[in-house]
Amino acid sequence: MNRPVQLTQTQASQAGVLETNKVLKNTYALLSVTLLFSALTAYISMHMAMPAFMPLIASLGALGLIWLVLPRTANSAAGIAVVFAITGLLGLGLGPMLNNYLQMSNGSQLIMTALGGTGVIFLALSGYALTTKRDFSFMGGMLVVGMVLVLITSLANIFMEIPALSLALSAVVILIMSGFILYDTSRIINGGERNYIMATVGLYLSLYNIFVNLLVLLGVFSGDD
Repeated sequence: MNRPVQLTQTQASQAGVLETNKVLKNTYALLSVTLLFSALTAYISMHMAMPAFMPLIASLGALGLIWLVLPRTANSAAGIAVVFAITGLLGLGLGPMLNNYLQMSNGSQLIMTALGGTGVIFLALSGYALTTKRDFSFMGGMLVVGMVLVLITSLANIFMEIPALSLALSAVVILIMSGFILYDTSRIINGGERNYIMATVGLYLSLYNIFVNLLVLLGVFSGDD
């Protein structure tokens, strides 16, 4: 008498696994393509010598899309176009920053090291989450609070202009974004995130912020004047 129920439960479990694998596959596929697209727009920005205010404009535009447009389009094909717009804008904003580093004698090495370091962090944390299948959802609240504190401190430091605090904030951002990689990957694995478009944006933003802040730290400690 219990067999039909057991079969139903097994089928439901299998369906859940298939859905999780599909979300994971689509997320990593879209993330890979958008990272390449972001690199392309950064390259274009560098060769067009975008002005120094471009990072601010690009960041504000990307935030506007994330807050106002993405939630309304995430469940449709239009959401993919929005993801490309967000990552393309952030790539454009990287151009002036990368050009500044390339003016340093070891600028190319710093950029490649930051890229490599970001890749290693992502692969290590994602691999850990995928292998252990641990639920890191408990970290969500702490990570959000941490980011709010970082934003408040960053705004205050605009007026205080304490270099050491800026470096500390960059290190903290890397730690928080590393936590978000665990958190977002865990949500996909454990069924907390079923929308690969939203998952892609979350992981992209973590990688973007890790790269930028890692590059800042490497630049400061490189010893290049």
